[in-house]
Formats: sequence, C-alpha cells, structure tokens
Amino acid sequence: MDRAVMQGVRMKRIALALLACAIAGTAIAGSNKWRLQVSGGAESDGTIAFTIALDDGQRIPVTVDIKKGTGENNVAKRISDAVRAQAAACCKSEVDDGEDVLVKKKRGQPDLDVVDIQISVKGVRITKDRE
Repeated sequence: MDRAVMQGVRMKRIALALLACAIAGTAIAGSNKWRLQVSGGAESDGTIAFTIALDDGQRIPVTVDIKKGTGENNVAKRISDAVRAQAAACCKSEVDDGEDVLVKKKRGQPDLDVVDIQISVKGVRITKDRE
C-alpha cells in the first residue's frame, strides 16, 4: 500500500476512535437524578449490584441482597435503602410510585450516573432513565 493510502487509513481509524470516545462520553455523562424502574418480583435469591459513578471520578459500589419471593415494590425499597446506606456521602434515594427508585445527588456533590447494573435475581429487571 502506498504512503498516502496508509495515512488515509490511519486518519480514518483516529476519527473513528475519537467518535467512539465522544459517544462513550455522552453515554456516561452524569445527571443530578436517575430513575431505576424495577419490574418483576424475585423468583430466586440473588444480588443486585451497580456502581454510582460520580463526574469527579469516584466510583461507589452498591450491593443489595434479595430473597426469593420479594415483590417489585420491596425490591425497589431495598435498593433505595442500600443507596442510602452505602452511598450516603454523595447522594440520596427515595422510592417513587412503589416500584421506581430515584437516586439524586446531594447539594454540592458532582453529577452522577448509575452504571454496571448486574442482576442475579431471576424475574427482576431494572431499566434506568435520566431525570
């Protein structure tokens, strides 16, 4: 391949890498509030784990143990309680509409994102929306 073609290929790769970084940056940009919508009750024992990623680079892991038979409203309450217990320094949490959890930054704290949601509980699904 001649030199001009190689340079063109390199420039396209760089452009694609920059585009990927820009898209990733948008995808993980923080907000002052997130809504976690819980659907379904627990059909097995398991764990819900996620990370609260602050715009200043801090990452706070949150883990919630769920027992089989826990209904979706109680799953939401347990998630909210876990956020309050494990991430109290940066954010607050409340249950909304029974099955939704609002995770909000505290005054003076950086914006946040809820990332890396992992659910080992059968029957429980969580969707995340920026508020």
